[in-house]
Amino acid sequence: MKTLTILEVGNLAGVVVMIVGAIILVALVFSLIVAFITKLIYERKGARKFSKKQFIQTMLISLLICGLISGYICGGL
Repeated sequence: MKTLTILEVGNLAGVVVMIVGAIILVALVFSLIVAFITKLIYERKGARKFSKKQFIQTMLISLLICGLISGYICGGL
């Protein structure tokens, strides 16, 4: 008899979507916090301005790093 994985049991697509959505939401919040802290550190020194483009780029880099880390953890090696 062949053993079934959790996804083959049926109707668990909603659970998988919720888990992936939660991972994406946590990564977005984490990268928003990282970008905000980076903005505070950057603007603390002198009269420099952290532009919107720099903020978005910082968020994207942080999201990419979060994606690599979660892919490594969830995918294994």
